[in-house]
Amino acid sequence: MNQTFQRPMPAQPDNRSAATNAPARGSALEWTERLVSMDTTSRHSNLGLIESVRDHFLAKGLRPHLSYNPQGDKANLFVTIPAADGATNGGIVLSGHTDVVPVDGQNWSTDPFKPVVRDGKLYGRGTCDMKGFIGTSLALLPTILDARLREPVHYALSFDEEIGCMGAPYLLAELRDRGVRPAGCIVGEPTSMRVIVAHKGINAYRCCVKGQAAHSSLTPKGVNAIEYAARLICFIRDIADEFKANGPYDRAFDVPFTTASTGTIQGGIALNTIPAECEFVFEFRNLPGVDPEAILARIQAYANDVLLPKMRNEHPDAGMAISKIAAAPSLDAAETDAITQLVRALTADRDTNKVAYGTEAGLFQRAGIPAVVCGPGDIQQAHKPDEFVSLDQLAACETFLHKVVDSLRVA
Repeated sequence: MNQTFQRPMPAQPDNRSAATNAPARGSALEWTERLVSMDTTSRHSNLGLIESVRDHFLAKGLRPHLSYNPQGDKANLFVTIPAADGATNGGIVLSGHTDVVPVDGQNWSTDPFKPVVRDGKLYGRGTCDMKGFIGTSLALLPTILDARLREPVHYALSFDEEIGCMGAPYLLAELRDRGVRPAGCIVGEPTSMRVIVAHKGINAYRCCVKGQAAHSSLTPKGVNAIEYAARLICFIRDIADEFKANGPYDRAFDVPFTTASTGTIQGGIALNTIPAECEFVFEFRNLPGVDPEAILARIQAYANDVLLPKMRNEHPDAGMAISKIAAAPSLDAAETDAITQLVRALTADRDTNKVAYGTEAGLFQRAGIPAVVCGPGDIQQAHKPDEFVSLDQLAACETFLHKVVDSLRVA
C-alpha cells in the first residue's frame, strides 16, 4: 500500500483557480443531470441508477460487479479499468455514494429531481452531495479507456451512505473476497476541491427503556420510562461536556473535540399515566484516536450498573437496551500515503483540512485502502432546499480527474 503514483511534471501552480473560468464540459453536466433526475432518496431503491450505470460500463466492454443488501433492493457497483498490462490490483478508486437525503418539508423553487441550470449553478437534490462528482467521473470514462494506464482505475458507487454508511461494507467485503487491492481512494464528497485528510467517526444508537404503567396518582406502583431515559440522556450530555472541557483537542477541526447528543425521544401515552415505554436515539462523533467503543462502554455501564438496578428495584420486569443503528469510522490520512501526496500535488492544496462530517473514506482506510476526500461543491449546500453545485466546481473537478488519469499513464 506504499505505492507511489506518477505525478505530472511540472506541477501546476493552482488547479482550482485555473479552472474557475471554464464551464463544465457537456458530458459531465449531462451525466450529473441524468443521475439527479433519478430519485435515489435513501428510503427508495437505487437499482435504477446502478443498473443504468452498469449497462453503460457493459457497453464499453467492462465487467462491473454488484453487491446487494440483504433485501436485494439496493446495490453497490464496483468496476475496474485494467492497466495496459492487464493488471487489476493497485491503482486509484473514484468513490461516491448514490443515495440522497429526503426533500420532505423543504421549500424548493424548482422540482428537486428535475435538474436545472441557472446563473452558473446546477440545482437539484444530490447535485452537490454527491452526484456532481459521480457524473464528472463517469464523463471521464472515454479518456480512461483511451489511456495507456500504468495502474488501473476503479469506480466504486455505494448505497445508503446518508443513513450511516450502510452499503460500503458490502462493497469492501466483496473486494476482499475477490482479492482486489487498490492502492488508494478518492472519495468525492463536496469539499470545494480542497483536500480533506481527516474526519470524525459517526456512531448512532437507539435506547429502548421499558418501565411499568400505572395511574399517575400511584407513582410507586409504576416505573417511569421517560424519567429513566432522561437520566441516561443527562449522563450522555455529561460525557459531551467532559470532552468539551478536557479534550483531547484537534484545532484543525471546526469543532475540535469529540461531541455527543440526543436527537429524538418518544414515550408516554397520557399525562395521568406512568409511561411504560420510552425510546430515544443518540450519537457521538469521535475525533480520530478517540475510541468510540470506550465511550459506548461508559454509557452502557451507567445504564446497567446504576440505572437498571434502581428500575428493577421498582419492578423486576423493567429494562433498558441499547442497540447500534449505524457506525462509520473516522479518517486520519497519513501525509506519507501515496494518495495523499498525489492529490495534494494535483490540487496544490497544502493546507491541513479536517471536517466534522463523516464519509466512507474511513471505511476504505480501515479496509487497508488509503483514502482522502476531495470533490466539487460546498458542503454548506448539501441537504438544503435548492441544493446546487456550481458549473465552475464541476469544471475544476473535471480538470483534477484528468490529471489523476495522467498520473497513471505509462511514462
